Amino acid sequence: MKARKGLIILFLLPASLLYGIFFLLPAIQAFRYSLYNWSGFGDSKVFIGLQNYVELVNDKVFWLSLRNTMMILVVGGIIVFTLAFIMTVALNSGIKGKKLFRAMIFLPNVIATIALTTLWAYIYNPSFGIIVNFAKAFGLEKLSNYIWTSPDNVFWSVLIAIIWMNVGYYLILLMAGVDKIPKEFYEAAEIEGANKVQTFFKVTVPLIWDVLTIAVVLYSIGALKIFEFPYAFYGISVPQQLYTVGIYLYIMGFGKRYPIYRLGYATAIGVMLLLSVIIVVLILRKLMKRDILEY
Repeated sequence: MKARKGLIILFLLPASLLYGIFFLLPAIQAFRYSLYNWSGFGDSKVFIGLQNYVELVNDKVFWLSLRNTMMILVVGGIIVFTLAFIMTVALNSGIKGKKLFRAMIFLPNVIATIALTTLWAYIYNPSFGIIVNFAKAFGLEKLSNYIWTSPDNVFWSVLIAIIWMNVGYYLILLMAGVDKIPKEFYEAAEIEGANKVQTFFKVTVPLIWDVLTIAVVLYSIGALKIFEFPYAFYGISVPQQLYTVGIYLYIMGFGKRYPIYRLGYATAIGVMLLLSVIIVVLILRKLMKRDILEY
């Protein structure tokens, strides 16, 4: 038994060392930096204790960025998984061209983010975009005059694009879980008189619960630290209506068109982001904990 424990420790040691070097130590160092008023350059650090965190509590822009991040997490997550489930059921219903449809839906995940932002900027363009031309062709005057990229509307426009980007990835995960379910379960449900909805909630969902749990956790982590798409969509002059926690962290650390260089404050934002990820993951793991069904 001792030899077995020693072997387990030996195998875990390399991964544990890498985890400690590349995650734990930087996290501790980040918390230390967050206690200073520091531009990030030179040794002119001034220790201010928890003052950066006190400022965060009263920072309206931070709470706006946190609200936007939570909207992407909650609203975006509900829509993403609803669409992914609907598409999973549709593609597993015997439809022809299943592999083609699956590849088309997954396609955004193999395209560079900057290319996707260019595509959606063209779709939303108020002068010659796809939506405007479509609305004009069908006489939808109100839709053709809607400015999708205005500061008041841009967050919801970007959220639509983010949902479109993510659906394919989580569709693949859910379909992988559904494909491993033996067909006999569905045949038994049909014999018992279960309809499609009952089969979905009583057979499909319970048997892919482990896959669904992992998918939800992955989406939550990605949503909380989302940065690339919103920032690239609007360019260097990102309006506050589009701020996420990740964007606000970057801007406070490096600035937009003009540098700000408040690395201590930006690091405090990063620490809060890390805590948010940990709390959300722990809550999800607790809420989604179920007995593993073996089949």
